[in-house]
Amino acid sequence: MSTNGHPHALPLPPAGSLESVTETSATVFNWKYDLPREPLNALYEKGKRLQWNASTDIDWSIDVDPEVFPEFFPAEAFNTMLDPPRKLGLKELKTLRVNQLGWMLSQFLHGEQGALLATAQIVNTVPWTEAKFYAASQVADEARHVEVYRRYLTEKLPFGFPVNPHLHTLLSDIIREPRWDMTYLGMQIMVEGLALAAFGMMYLMNPHERLLHQITNYVIKDEARHVAFGVLSLEEFYRGISSTELRDREDLVIEAAHLMRDRLLMHEVWERLGWDVDEWVGWSLRTPFMTGFRQLLFSKIVPNLKRLGLLTPRVRDAFEKIGVLHFESMPDSTQDEGITLPPAIAMFLSQMGAPPPTS
Repeated sequence: MSTNGHPHALPLPPAGSLESVTETSATVFNWKYDLPREPLNALYEKGKRLQWNASTDIDWSIDVDPEVFPEFFPAEAFNTMLDPPRKLGLKELKTLRVNQLGWMLSQFLHGEQGALLATAQIVNTVPWTEAKFYAASQVADEARHVEVYRRYLTEKLPFGFPVNPHLHTLLSDIIREPRWDMTYLGMQIMVEGLALAAFGMMYLMNPHERLLHQITNYVIKDEARHVAFGVLSLEEFYRGISSTELRDREDLVIEAAHLMRDRLLMHEVWERLGWDVDEWVGWSLRTPFMTGFRQLLFSKIVPNLKRLGLLTPRVRDAFEKIGVLHFESMPDSTQDEGITLPPAIAMFLSQMGAPPPTS
């Protein structure tokens, strides 16, 4: 079902192809050029060593058939294990898989453009020279991610999706934020933290898709550094913030968590398929597998917030309500750059015969 290397246009949001978001952050020069933060320097050096070329390091000749299910989770298992509102035939299951894959990768693409713009903004606003160095290297990473997902979507899949409204709201809010640490918190910790877990699940759930595996393997290594960059930078800064400043950061974390949870309900997929949106969204909200999948995507966010001192009573209460607080004992992104799954999820995938994750 590959489009045989002939690109097609991606669908646009209602406002069209270009959107201007006004932001008022201050650009900060650092004339001292000091580099006292060794962990950030080491991360910058690592980023330089691990640069890759999306045109030559990825084998784009690999054909893609998005209708093929992985062996460990065949199509017929969907009806048995996920108990959908109605039993789906093989043709509908294949159509659903193509749409879900296109939707997920489209949101990866849109999120990577948001990361590209936000990280370029961080280069200007962060006061530390070594953080400017690393952020500049991350801008190149994000451009490469936009490049690679755009090419996969336009050359290997039959269609994509516009940016999800909840993701759009979150990205716009992050870009508008004038305080440099809030840009970090929104993008590096929340958006990139969720994306890192999502990339891990994409890798695990598609072992048969060699091209997507190549792409995801490279992207995961980049994203792990990006999230660690956010943790290392903010850990120092947040040691001395006031109670008023802390409440602003709590508000951002809680709002971002709700927006990211709501964007995972796939309204656009159900609409495109012509299925009853309320019925299928309701199923997604109550089905244990779908609920577990959404919760799993917070497995990197929660321990990172704990390390930053942002898992406050207010945030804990909000996270308890969406069922993700149990991830607080997982390793944070400075301790683990691999795909460490919660034990229950790892056991479930192992029982299904999924291949183990690799770092």
